[in-house]
Amino acid sequence: MKTQQIAERPTRPGSGARSGWQVAAALILLSAIPLTAGTLRLVQLAGGPDVMPADSRFDAFPAALVLHIVASGIFAFLGAFQFVPRFRRRHPGWHRRAGRVLAVAGLLVVTSALWMTLTFGQQAGTGDLLHLFRLVFAASMAGCLALGFAAIRRRDIASHRAWMVRAYALALGAGTQVFTEGFGAAIFGSGVLTADLEKGAAWVINLAIAEWAIRRTSAGRSRRPGGAARAGAVS
Repeated sequence: MKTQQIAERPTRPGSGARSGWQVAAALILLSAIPLTAGTLRLVQLAGGPDVMPADSRFDAFPAALVLHIVASGIFAFLGAFQFVPRFRRRHPGWHRRAGRVLAVAGLLVVTSALWMTLTFGQQAGTGDLLHLFRLVFAASMAGCLALGFAAIRRRDIASHRAWMVRAYALALGAGTQVFTEGFGAAIFGSGVLTADLEKGAAWVINLAIAEWAIRRTSAGRSRRPGGAARAGAVS
């Protein structure tokens, strides 16, 4: 009886909204780490102070790097607001317009990532395994974006949301790499193979968290009375 009473206790008003904004803020902070480094790199390429170690790979033709950093910033920032349910419901027009911008920005992130991976030399201290990881996960992100777009075209909201969550998780791999590389180096030491695996682990971790969030959201909706019907009606 006590367990049943706890389960039936109503959620405090506004708690879900606060949770959504907290998630958005956490995602922006996570993406801010690599985006700050990217911005400093752009300043350096523009003739500013050398606040980071030089990377000659981008000197001759930095357009792909500029495109990648700008598109990643747009995708990370706008995408974070799509994780606030109350904001989506109150501003459906904004959600749809932002979604179109996100689709274009996401494709630019993927295109520039593949461009740099295939045409620029390998980064110092990395090996062929990371090269393969970048190709696989960039292609996976492109696939998620395409499947998400196809799902919203046929009004399959649940599938659209799931595929876009996966795409966003892959896009934030660079933010998680800060932690996997930091902890990995402290535990396993340095080395090309170790560094490649640490970077690859970030994408895997992000995808695992995305799958957990997708399943948790789906399970929560299915437990609500009429939840399945409402899920199909929300745009």
